[in-house]
Amino acid sequence: MAGARHTTGHNGTVTPRESAPPSRRARMTGKERREQLVDVGRAVFAAKGFEAATVEEIAAKAGVSKPVVYEHFGGKEGLYAVVVDREMVALLQAVTSALETPGPTRAVVESAALALLDYVEGSTDGFRILVRDSPAGQSTGSFASLIGDIATQVEAILAAEFSRRKLDPKVAPIYAQMLVGMVALTGQWWLEHRRFKKADVAAHLVNLAWNGLIALENKPTLHTAKTR
Repeated sequence: MAGARHTTGHNGTVTPRESAPPSRRARMTGKERREQLVDVGRAVFAAKGFEAATVEEIAAKAGVSKPVVYEHFGGKEGLYAVVVDREMVALLQAVTSALETPGPTRAVVESAALALLDYVEGSTDGFRILVRDSPAGQSTGSFASLIGDIATQVEAILAAEFSRRKLDPKVAPIYAQMLVGMVALTGQWWLEHRRFKKADVAAHLVNLAWNGLIALENKPTLHTAKTR
């Protein structure tokens, strides 16, 4: 019998004995291991931040030795860069897709607000990493760069809307920064205050943003403060 071992009894007869199948874990391919390390690294960076995270912990959680992490990414910095880059691409694609959706301007604003909140909800670790890497109030860093890219797209939408309503399209960059900054900061706040439903947060964002936009003055001035 193929795959069988034989034993000899006391009376000299030979009886077959099935050998136990070898217990082996299937080895991951290089691509699978890399993806596993990215997933583990994302969770560790989200929980501890870049500085506190260590290659030792990432390797231990992945069930590999430290050299495996270095082999794939060159170190903690390389792994972190891959994680941040992927999260930036995912968020930018989601918001860009929402901004490019055909429809009235209000519907576009709603779609964009929901796209950001969807990302916060579905990729909490990724968003936490992005905002920790560069809080929205800073002018440099990955999240700030991403917000700038989104604001540029919003600027084009607002410029067209302003021209249609006979407002000055040259001030669209100001309002684009306001709108995107408001949504981004609200996303950061909602990250830690989930008692509010996503749809409600989006509705209030759009309420403030849209009602502010439709009541814009053509030449706004300060009423209570002296200009300098």
